[in-house]
Amino acid sequence: MADLNPGPRRRGRPRKAGSSDARAAITDAAAAEFAEKGYDKASLRGIARRAQVDSALVHHYFESKAGLFAEVVRLPVRPDRIIRSAFDVSDDRLGESLVHTVLSAWEHSSVKSIGVTVLRSAVSDSAAGRLIRQFLLRELKGAVAGRIEDSGVDRAEADLRATLVLTQMAGALMFRHVLELEPLASMSVDSLTARLSPAVQGHLDGVSDAD
Repeated sequence: MADLNPGPRRRGRPRKAGSSDARAAITDAAAAEFAEKGYDKASLRGIARRAQVDSALVHHYFESKAGLFAEVVRLPVRPDRIIRSAFDVSDDRLGESLVHTVLSAWEHSSVKSIGVTVLRSAVSDSAAGRLIRQFLLRELKGAVAGRIEDSGVDRAEADLRATLVLTQMAGALMFRHVLELEPLASMSVDSLTARLSPAVQGHLDGVSDAD
């Protein structure tokens, strides 16, 4: 992953779309902004000011803060897009779709290699680890919580359910791909999906053992 230590701030005339160094200036500014303020407090407007570009240019190149962060840390895939790609199903099939989509994505070597690095960073106490955690919580938990809210659940409950979903998924990925715990590591995606989906669906629905 890229170095997120802030570099010297560039000065001069504002850069415009199409200029040779505009994109590089934005990513340099973003790395500095994320390092100084963290993912949650960094803003595209602030990054644009630091890079001396119009904020519309940041959107033009990177679409969103998640996209810009993925560029800065050189993620080969967007975790937030993987999650959202599972949403095109009915509520009662969302658990199965989330589990199968995420597990299937990790079967690709490029996703698995960076995913293992991201998971290890996320549980560390390093500056990079804190940034990764903020990114994952904001973009992944936020996406799942938003989908739950769409079904009429209040925000606090949706946030809790989304947290439990991510806990279930992160635990499975950690034991399957980082610790390589058997038999989990050798199970097929379909078999593991069948085992995990009911628990994830239960969290999405707000069902507990006491219900």
